[in-house]
Amino acid sequence: MARVYQREDWARHPTRQSGEWEGGEANVTVILHDSVDAGAGPRLHTHPYPETFIIEAGRAVFTVGDEELEAGPGQILVVPANTPHKFKTLGPMKSIHIHASPKFDTRWLE
Repeated sequence: MARVYQREDWARHPTRQSGEWEGGEANVTVILHDSVDAGAGPRLHTHPYPETFIIEAGRAVFTVGDEELEAGPGQILVVPANTPHKFKTLGPMKSIHIHASPKFDTRWLE
């Protein structure tokens, strides 16, 4: 059965598309990232499942394992399961992060 989830169920900010949603029965979790400052992003971490980043606007430098990759609008970056990764925005950025899991499972490395 289809279900609509309301903004107040996932949004962290009253006007920006920013927040997290654990999908449970949908078998995915989603982070909607909307930052305004350069340097935003998580510390180095891993997940036991792949994470897919869809960049809608802005740019970021991603560290994925031993690689550094810059990604921008229209690009999709897939990080394999158990691969250390982090990113830092280069200014304002909007992105969608899809976790292939019904709940978040993060191991912080720094």
